[in-house]
Amino acid sequence: MNLEPIKTAARQAAALCSTVQKRHFVTSQKADNDGPVTIADYGAQALIANAIKSHFPGDAVLAEESGEQFVGLVPPEQRAKVVALIGEVLGHRVSESDVVSWLDYGKDIQADRTWVIDPIDGTKGFIAMRHYAIAIGVLRGGQAVGGVMACPGYPAYNGGGALLWTENDTCMIGPISGFSGRQVRVSAIQDVQRVRVLESVEKSHAGFERMLRARMLAGLDAAPVERLDSMEKYARIAAGDAELYLRLPNLKSTRAIRHGITRQGRRWCARPAA
Repeated sequence: MNLEPIKTAARQAAALCSTVQKRHFVTSQKADNDGPVTIADYGAQALIANAIKSHFPGDAVLAEESGEQFVGLVPPEQRAKVVALIGEVLGHRVSESDVVSWLDYGKDIQADRTWVIDPIDGTKGFIAMRHYAIAIGVLRGGQAVGGVMACPGYPAYNGGGALLWTENDTCMIGPISGFSGRQVRVSAIQDVQRVRVLESVEKSHAGFERMLRARMLAGLDAAPVERLDSMEKYARIAAGDAELYLRLPNLKSTRAIRHGITRQGRRWCARPAA
C-alpha cells in the first residue's frame, strides 16, 4: 500500500495544528462531555479524510469528529477560520460544505479496508502546548496492516518533530519536514543506570506514587523520568528513544469513575492514555 498521500496529509495536519496553536487558541466541549475539542481536531481530520477520499475511494473511515459536531458546536467565525486554514494548507479555496463532507467521509461505507483517525491524540497536551500526536491507522479485515503518526513535539531532528509510518512491513521514522527515514529499532540499553522512563501526564490516568515505588523496587529510582501526553510514548519506545513506559492506574480515580458511572446505570470501560 502506498502511504505517501497519507504521510503528506499527516504533515499538512501537523502544520495546521501548529498554526492553530500560534493564532487561534479556541476549545469547546463535546456534546457528550467526552473531553475538550479544538478547531485543530476538525481541521486535521478533514485534511486526512480528504486525502483518503482522493487516493483510496471506497474505503471506510472511523474517526473522532463529525460534520454535525463541527456545525453544532463551533461558532460561525471559528468555522470560517478552520475552512481558511485548510485552504491555506492545501493551497486552494475550500468551502464549509467541503469540510463537513470530509469530516463525515467514509463513515457510511462498508469495506474490507478501514482507516482509523485520531486527529489529535492528547488534546489536553495540545492545549497546554505539550506533546500530542496525529494518528492514522489502517485495518484490513479488522487487523492492523499499516499506519502513519506525526509527533510534532518529538525530541528528534533538531526539535522539528518526527513522522512514523509503515513501509514494506517495516516501521520507519523520519523528520516531519523531510521525506526520508530509517527503520525503527528498540533500544539496546540493558544497563539499569541508563534506562530512560516515560509516564503519562494525566493524574487520572496514572498512580504516580505507585509508579515511583515500582521504580524504586526495580532499582530505577534514579532513572530520568519524562511525562508525556499521547501515544508518542509508544513511538519513542519503538524507536529506541526510551527504554520503559510505565503505567499503573490511579486506583482512587478508577474506583471513583467506576462508582460514578455504575450509579448512572452505565457500563464502565477504560479509555486509552491522553
